Amino acid sequence: MDNLAALASPHNIAAAKAVVTPANIALALIALNFFTFAAFGIDKARAEAGAWRISEGTLLRMAFFGGTPGAYAGRALFRHKTRKQPFCANLHAIAVLQVIAGVLALAYYRFGDALELGALV
Repeated sequence: MDNLAALASPHNIAAAKAVVTPANIALALIALNFFTFAAFGIDKARAEAGAWRISEGTLLRMAFFGGTPGAYAGRALFRHKTRKQPFCANLHAIAVLQVIAGVLALAYYRFGDALELGALV
């Protein structure tokens, strides 16, 4: 329990706020989308060569953690994973969940004080 208290110390919280800025989040998402896009291209090239592939689970995890635009761009440009129905359905579900999470985050940011939701956090 002492370790948890140490993590929540004012010094650590201030340090985290200094690192987790909107600019750093945007940079991380740009990098993740680039890597997700590249992963789709690499997987397509490996599929055509009959070589070891990047698992669908890895591609979906990259999309889940913020690389959905890169995944859709990679699918479109490389014409890869466009006919695999379980994969497509999972990718669409991830995109829908991310849109819902974005709308909720914006609503909280915009109206959180009025709804007194700050006490929940």
